[in-house]
Amino acid sequence: MTQYFEIEQRDGAARIGKFLLSSELRTPCILNTAELGKFNNPGPVVDAGSFWGEFWGTKSNTALEARVKQIREKVGNGTLIILPHQAYPPAIPADSLGKAQRFTVTNSENVEDTGPTGSLLRVGGKLKKSDLYIMEGSGTLENNAQKFLETLIELKNQIPPDTALYAPNLALPENIAMLVYLGIDLLDDTRAEIAAYSDIYLTAAGSLYLDSMTEFPCRCRVCAESTPAELRKLPKIERAKFLSAHNRDVLEAELSLVRERIRAGTLREYVEGQCRVRPWLTALLRFGDFEYSYLEERVPTFRQNQLLADTSEALTRIEVARFARRIQERYTPPELEILMLFPCSARKPYSTSQSHQKFIQALGKYRKFVHEMILTSPLGIVPRELELTYPAAHYDTAVTGHWDEEEKAWVSGCLEAYLSKYRYKAVVAHVEGAYREICERVASNLGIEIIYTATGSLVSMEALSNLKNTVESICASENFSKKSLNAEEEKKNFLKAIAEYQFGEDAGLLFSEEARKLAVKGRFPKYQLFTGKKQLATLVPQYGMLALSLEGAELMLRSEKYLVKIGDFLPRGSILAPGVIQADPGIRPNDEVIVLGEKALCVGRAAMSGKEMVKSNRGIAVDVRHVKKL
Repeated sequence: MTQYFEIEQRDGAARIGKFLLSSELRTPCILNTAELGKFNNPGPVVDAGSFWGEFWGTKSNTALEARVKQIREKVGNGTLIILPHQAYPPAIPADSLGKAQRFTVTNSENVEDTGPTGSLLRVGGKLKKSDLYIMEGSGTLENNAQKFLETLIELKNQIPPDTALYAPNLALPENIAMLVYLGIDLLDDTRAEIAAYSDIYLTAAGSLYLDSMTEFPCRCRVCAESTPAELRKLPKIERAKFLSAHNRDVLEAELSLVRERIRAGTLREYVEGQCRVRPWLTALLRFGDFEYSYLEERVPTFRQNQLLADTSEALTRIEVARFARRIQERYTPPELEILMLFPCSARKPYSTSQSHQKFIQALGKYRKFVHEMILTSPLGIVPRELELTYPAAHYDTAVTGHWDEEEKAWVSGCLEAYLSKYRYKAVVAHVEGAYREICERVASNLGIEIIYTATGSLVSMEALSNLKNTVESICASENFSKKSLNAEEEKKNFLKAIAEYQFGEDAGLLFSEEARKLAVKGRFPKYQLFTGKKQLATLVPQYGMLALSLEGAELMLRSEKYLVKIGDFLPRGSILAPGVIQADPGIRPNDEVIVLGEKALCVGRAAMSGKEMVKSNRGIAVDVRHVKKL
């Protein structure tokens, strides 16, 4: 925990924060490496130096303590000091590291300092209380995506969530977005400076050699004053100064764009395009998605912006994977005997599209007998009851009519898993093209029959008539029990499906026996769940999830899921992290949560994950909506 670093905004693992120093330092940021060693007129961060220098052979921490005290007297308590350290490449085995440390100071563990500090951190090393942690040997892990990510995740799991992580000697304009996306807060200009002295011109799309350039693609103040031909005529030191200024400018410009993407909640979309610059960045994104638990804990349950699924990596992004998992793990379909499969539509929610309106009209009075499911890429399968729920009504993708094998395998896998778990007397598919190929693949794998009702256009009179006649004939068959849902049951089922998706199996508490006077009021999509005259929850159409009332929160209390426990105080507005005593680790940013304290019961929206609420010392934990004094 720290009293100097505060996170202001999040976009998954990426964060915008600030260091409360003598001169405020906003993160993510680029540190000037050359300025870190200056103790006279210092910047917000200084480096106390390495054990490898004057401290080699020191038998105690006395010299180190004196050194840190001397620096602190010079820079004051408003400057963050990176404590003396002894860096090794991460590949050095732990036993070899131990032998080397016998001849030096063991660690800076016992070096006391009264102001903000930074500490070098090695995987498996002892954690010292600091405000900033430095990822040891991060520069040596470039181009080794798997090792870099493993190291990063181990370090992030070691340190408190409200402290910053610095990865030195790694930043280039091309990789800043990816590094910040994965959780790095501070970077430096070391690589940019080295590139400048090697006649390398940096851009966000990669590096260019000065001797191969005809014109500068950048229009910064530096590039506007010269051409590559003119620059090549200058002495090397002059060229280096020019390139250094440009490289630094392009680093800062890229970082500004990344910060704007974080604020907009669209960093993932940008990273999916930017990762194409270098193979190791593409590998980092893919490995990151494989590390589902690390990112999922930090990704909000919904966003205000549209989810763009324009690349193959969209199939594995957290929001998509989470939606598919919750369908398999949390969703319970209505007790109907006919499953009706439809294709997705460009317009969301699907039921408002012209094609789905025609499907619904064709089903007519038989619609109450069927359970509707939509097949789509990248989400896989979407039950009709969840078509409003993020991201089902909030994504867009390129429509070409062509599905690649990855998309077919993903969607067929989702449908196959669902049909393996839930069996129907009849499965009808009003689909064509790749959708039909997916259905045929699933039917073959499971050994079931799927009835197809179209051979060409799905909205032709012939296809729609065939759809109606097929469902009618199934309903007229002798072995069909005609299980159906009336209008009121359909509304309750709609809200219950959303509640289960949102809260898990404990959502049944909202629909329990003691709430037998349940009724759904309001017009779609602004449904409200009532028991008698008491409102329990409201469906929020913007993201398709439920907002609880205090009465609804009281029913949900017994599960202790999505519960935040606070101390002996009455909240007024937001609840800060220091006020949280305990929180369900399953809570994600933007989740609907119940807050319980000795003096109050509240409902609100989580601003951070449950784990972060407990482990953080700064920042808003819950935005409270309603408070009841106990």
